Amino acid sequence: MEDENKLSIYRAARTIKRRENTLYNALRSIHDDSVFVGEISQLWPELPLLANLRCGLWYSPKFDSTCYFKSTDGHTKNWSFNTSRLNLHVAHIAGQKGGCIIVDSTRKGKRFPDSMSKTIPIWTCVFNRAIVNHRSRMQDHDERAEGVSSDNHESETSDQHAENTRQASHEWDSSLHLPLWVSKTERASIEERLEGWTKELEASGADIASLASCLKKPLRPLWISQKTVIWLNEVPDHDSWDFTPIILVSASSSTGVIQHRTTSEFSWNYIPGAGDDEESWARGLSPDLFWKNVYDIINSGPDTCNQKVANMVEKDRVYRAQRGQNAPQVTLKPPKSLNSTNDPSCVEPILSLDNLDIKNDIQFCDDDSTVYWLGTTNIAVGTALAAANTTCVDCMLNCGRENFSACHLNTEAYLHLPIVDSKFDRFSLRNNLASAVNFARLNLRKGKTLLVFCQNGEDISVCVCLAILTALFDDRGTFDDGKSFSETHISKWDMRLRLVFLCKFAVKARPSRGNLKQVYSFLGGGRPSSHTPSTPSTM
Repeated sequence: MEDENKLSIYRAARTIKRRENTLYNALRSIHDDSVFVGEISQLWPELPLLANLRCGLWYSPKFDSTCYFKSTDGHTKNWSFNTSRLNLHVAHIAGQKGGCIIVDSTRKGKRFPDSMSKTIPIWTCVFNRAIVNHRSRMQDHDERAEGVSSDNHESETSDQHAENTRQASHEWDSSLHLPLWVSKTERASIEERLEGWTKELEASGADIASLASCLKKPLRPLWISQKTVIWLNEVPDHDSWDFTPIILVSASSSTGVIQHRTTSEFSWNYIPGAGDDEESWARGLSPDLFWKNVYDIINSGPDTCNQKVANMVEKDRVYRAQRGQNAPQVTLKPPKSLNSTNDPSCVEPILSLDNLDIKNDIQFCDDDSTVYWLGTTNIAVGTALAAANTTCVDCMLNCGRENFSACHLNTEAYLHLPIVDSKFDRFSLRNNLASAVNFARLNLRKGKTLLVFCQNGEDISVCVCLAILTALFDDRGTFDDGKSFSETHISKWDMRLRLVFLCKFAVKARPSRGNLKQVYSFLGGGRPSSHTPSTPSTM
């Protein structure tokens, strides 16, 4: 009986960790780290500040844009340059502004996440190499076009131009820049793959020409953490460097020891990389809602923080619901305690809706209302809020769970397909794609404009647009009513080319692997026999 009451070391350690990773500890840690991020951004105020999704989004109240570099693409022996996540807009922003600052963090006791140690350095190197190759091809083309001129002056001018082009390409740094803590063996393994990744980028259909004209200097990463020593009187101007800086800021302290911090009012445990894995701790709180109410939350203290946040989240949900926006009920799992419910400190406070008045005592957050038009295809992708604020489209395809009141559209111009994420239903998207493509075909035939939207405009709606582009458009982005699709066995590479085209316009697109697999399955997976059931019937 005594043995049964004893806790295993593993279970005890997990319980202690749960108690340390409280909501207040996480939010207070994020708030402290954001001060460091703000200080670094002020050293180069002209450079735009970007959040690496999703963890980085917590560490500043205002970002100029976002990006999506995954740490898994930089894991040892799993290095990858993923053409599904090109982040072309980041290179364009850096070219236009002379550089940029990217913010991320990690929980693992390291100074930098692998996204910053390897994924982004690989990305900058591959882009630099592609630009060098593009300029070399342009130089060869110009030389062939010039030919042999009988005019000596023109010949000398042409020779001088060619020499300048060669010199510029030679000076364009396309070498791999990694932090010092990456081993020589790992560096060598990455360098062996660079040529292949560069060819993949060039074959993906990405617009390297516009990037080459936008960037005046090669891309190069720089690393800054809380342990970096910076002499404030010797901070160089970003224009003084002979490269375009991609400044990588790791927001959190890298100490592996739990830091107990105190103020005159409260004490808390510091959590490095607290913004990571927000589903496990945030309780429905978003970065935007947090920063609009940051002082109320921080000043509430650890004892009442959970209740304060629960009230804010519910008020924000009701606020959204009253405006016809997507507002799902937030459900929380009851916490596990050591000894059932006997420990009062582990009892979850109950949210009472009786006193819940929707007033101006909190600052509500608004979703992105941007509509991204996909070139000249007459298709746009966006969020549910974007759909609510848009009246300039002829028809709408709602891929979110909640229905939507489109009063200005007739019933034939609006379709609701309640698609859920692949985490909850592995076939939900695939089962609805035929209806989605048929609806798009019917309206695009008539020259109508179509808005495809879901709650966040980043995943499900993007995958539906990908299926429509592949099934109804040729590889140049021209509507052909499915002619090229019926004559082609779609491969994963074909689908990836369409995705690169889509992401060129929808810069916030982040389609999940599970949903992309469903799109590929629907499109036939390159197997001729599977095209017949997968292809939508002709209207």
